[in-house]
Amino acid sequence: GPAHLFRLAGKCFSFVESTYKYEFCPFHNVTQHEQTFRWNAYSGILGIWHEWEIDNNTFVGMWMREGDSCETKSRQTKVHLVCGKSNKLAYVSEPSTCVYSLTFETPLVCHPHSLLVYPTLTEALQRKWDEAEQLLYDELITDQGYKKILKEIFEEAGLLKATEEKEVEKESKKISLEFETVEKCSKEYKQLSEEIKKLKVLLSQHGIAYKGNSGE
Repeated sequence: GPAHLFRLAGKCFSFVESTYKYEFCPFHNVTQHEQTFRWNAYSGILGIWHEWEIDNNTFVGMWMREGDSCETKSRQTKVHLVCGKSNKLAYVSEPSTCVYSLTFETPLVCHPHSLLVYPTLTEALQRKWDEAEQLLYDELITDQGYKKILKEIFEEAGLLKATEEKEVEKESKKISLEFETVEKCSKEYKQLSEEIKKLKVLLSQHGIAYKGNSGE
């Protein structure tokens, strides 16, 4: 995520509401402590740092998931990042059972560009994003296709957690790269060659130089 937010790592911020004290430790966890003298007062984890919430190509919040169990699921918390004069936990609610919502104010997000996703990516992933923009502009992919590519980019960058099915798919893809027969290999090679030809044409139409190599 945004490097300047790492200044918050290792710090914790608390908020007290009625008999509960909430504590948010960025990039670590969210906890809740019941401040009563009951023998079974609740004290537990509402979520562990998991992934970002990204909307309109901007980091809008942090998801803390896999907290203490709650009936059939785990407690989870979404932390909304909003501009404020100082670093403080400003508001806590429970919009649905065992799903909490925290509002964290910080001057670190006041700059209009402070939460943009693009600048935090590697050059290779930025290039992938640029290519997706171009494809969308040329109407070669749909809006849905574009969003799918963006999701893959965010997963690759580690900003979003890939689903378990995705991980299994990745593993099986690795295995299926071996071809059972020479014919199958030739067929695949032919298809890839055709694809490269089309892409070269597309690149030249946009005046983009193509650097090939002998092993393409």
